[in-house]
Amino acid sequence: MTDTVVEETGAGSGVGLRVLVTGSAGFIGGYVVEELLARGYAVTGIDNYSKYGPVTKSYDSHPRYRFVEGDVRDVDLMVDLLADCDHLIAGAALIGGISYFHTYPYDLLATNERIMAATCDAAIRVLPAGRLQKVTYLSSSMVFESTEHWPSVEGDERKIAPPLSSYGFQKLAVEYFAKAAWDQYQVPFTIVRPFNCVGVGEGRALGDVEIPSGNVKLAMSHVVPDLIQKVLKGQDPLHVLGDGQQVRHYTYGADLARGIVTAMESEPALNEDFNLSTAQSTTVLELAELIWAKCHGDGRPFAFVSDEAFEHDVAKRVPDVTKAREVLGFTADTTLDDMLDIVVPWVRQAMADGII
Repeated sequence: MTDTVVEETGAGSGVGLRVLVTGSAGFIGGYVVEELLARGYAVTGIDNYSKYGPVTKSYDSHPRYRFVEGDVRDVDLMVDLLADCDHLIAGAALIGGISYFHTYPYDLLATNERIMAATCDAAIRVLPAGRLQKVTYLSSSMVFESTEHWPSVEGDERKIAPPLSSYGFQKLAVEYFAKAAWDQYQVPFTIVRPFNCVGVGEGRALGDVEIPSGNVKLAMSHVVPDLIQKVLKGQDPLHVLGDGQQVRHYTYGADLARGIVTAMESEPALNEDFNLSTAQSTTVLELAELIWAKCHGDGRPFAFVSDEAFEHDVAKRVPDVTKAREVLGFTADTTLDDMLDIVVPWVRQAMADGII
């Protein structure tokens, strides 16, 4: 790892350049497109709406944004879209909260492998034309699923036991795809690993099975919106998975997008990998108590009960964020308290509108 520190590039850095974002209608994808447009890039987004169905984004009519409804597994389509792009951010994937990858283990593995192979095939085909500069791959903190020491440092994913969940295993495969495409075809890459994205815009996924949690049923989602919904629906005591001592690093979506685009732009990031995360550890129980206070606001005593944990509910996800800070100049500074001030009202309105 180099000790070179580079400043995060500001707005206007992307003028004259075009980026293809796969999975642009997704949760993190939406934040990434906003960040790219803010920096002056032209953006082509592709998504098949397979998770949420058609969604409306604030930037849909932006003059520098072009959206294509299509399947990333269509290599010919990807080649056509990528031919006039300078960068590719590979974000398309079947993804969801912990209940999602326990319910669809095969679909996640098989579909995501096909998405990644097609993405790399397209990059390999357009690379000789000389315009594509790099592919930035979105991996996951789940590559560290089997670790027994913390914090997780870049490189640990190749030293520890492989992930036990099919989702974690496939995200590790994403990194092998990136490195193999470089080894054989010299497709330049950067790998980024977002940790526990928190934000707005995540609706009810198509085909979701409702999971009972005490007296409330929820569609498969992530821990923050699920806990908010349960509190807003009046659950008391609040049901949490396991003992609530699971450690996570809840990171704001806009911060992650800033890190992803900074990594895409960075020359020192070439053929490197980065953990993108807040440095702040939070237990699920601490999160739940903070959400409880935000939602009630009346000093009501917090009470909880434990539900049986999922098989692959990792006890600790704790990243080392030194490399991203030293090489990219990136830190994720939005506090969990500030995130919840944004997300709680959004979930409240989304429940009222029937979005979730």
